[in-house]
Amino acid sequence: MATNRRSFIRKAGAFSATAFLASLSQPAWSRNLDAAIREAQGVSSDDLATEEDFWYYIQQSFTVSPALINLNNGGVSPAPRTVQDAMKRYYDLSNEAPSFYMWRTLELGREPLRRNLAKLAGCDAEEIAINRNSSEGLETVIFGLQLKAGDEVVAAKQDYPNMINAYKQRELRDGIKMVWINLDLPSEDENYLVQQYVKAFTARTKVVHITHIINWNGQILPVKKIAAEAHKRGIEVVVDGAHSFAHFDFKIPDLDADYFAASLHKWLYAPIGSGMLYVRKEKIKNIYPLFAVDNPLKDDIRKFEALGTRPFFIEQAIGKAIEFHDMIGSERKEKRLHYLKNYWMEKVQSLPKVKLNTSLHPKWGCAIGNIGVEGRKPNELDSFLQDKYKVHTVGIVWENINGVRVTPNVYTTTKNLDVLVEGITAFVRQA
Repeated sequence: MATNRRSFIRKAGAFSATAFLASLSQPAWSRNLDAAIREAQGVSSDDLATEEDFWYYIQQSFTVSPALINLNNGGVSPAPRTVQDAMKRYYDLSNEAPSFYMWRTLELGREPLRRNLAKLAGCDAEEIAINRNSSEGLETVIFGLQLKAGDEVVAAKQDYPNMINAYKQRELRDGIKMVWINLDLPSEDENYLVQQYVKAFTARTKVVHITHIINWNGQILPVKKIAAEAHKRGIEVVVDGAHSFAHFDFKIPDLDADYFAASLHKWLYAPIGSGMLYVRKEKIKNIYPLFAVDNPLKDDIRKFEALGTRPFFIEQAIGKAIEFHDMIGSERKEKRLHYLKNYWMEKVQSLPKVKLNTSLHPKWGCAIGNIGVEGRKPNELDSFLQDKYKVHTVGIVWENINGVRVTPNVYTTTKNLDVLVEGITAFVRQA
């Protein structure tokens, strides 16, 4: 490709010098990032995915620890500096006069924020509620659905535990019937994945719960195809988008979901403890909110935001995360994340006893990868990487998925992943 390290550094330096007098208050990392973004205009997302110097400038937007290579961004991602600074600034403002600045100043920012989230999601602002995480959003729906004894809900054993436990609680409390499917993953067989759900549908099925990206191994499920089959049968569709929103390029309406929730502190890089709930407009009136309001069956998405006093300084800093995401661009981000996952997996896949538990194909996986080593427990490799190489991952033992989950992010460099590969190779050779 035409771009290279020298050109990025040269152009970044030239831009910084030209803009120096006008941007004395702007830190060097920010000026250089501006220059890198400008230079990237016109470069294809595929080419830019491998351009380490561009992503070096992105890395400088984060306060990365020099003592640890963090490859567990799937749990929660750090926020870039601009988001951190905004949250701290809003927190300081709140404490000057909490009841005034929280309720008469910061709260006024919720409607513009709702519109910006809706634009990113590709839906109507009246379908977006702002909350604290995907578990809260999904449990709002799970406990708010008007289900009765004998109604069936189809879900997978590979879904997230909080959701599984919420459905089990409804089963115990209300007498609904859970129908569990068990997915053999990873899979690139769309028909197989769709039919596992379809075969579980009966005349009594009222809801299907689909995890867009399985958090354990990064498997992407064909949500739209499953949703289409569900809607043919009058079945409502709940989608867990905790790991998909702002991870790869799609719009929520593309999925044909009735309900969708995401944790914004994962792939949008919003402050820890921020989330979003989408409810299709015509469905809002039928869902009871998790927290009581004056009229629980009103047709207003805001009824799902009745959380009492909340950290407005966290909520309002979400806006800076949206700006950062837009600056990089959804397609660029997706291509880079997929490149990073494949970068390390391709280097270790031929090692003896190694099993890849995640697809290398972009349709079926993006940033999240999972690796198993025959005859060894996941926590052994996880501990080895942490103790010997200061690489932070997470061991996964859940249903039929056993391995170590590795989740790089936009601030991860290929040099970081080379350390990971070195560690995995050393672990395998000592086995």
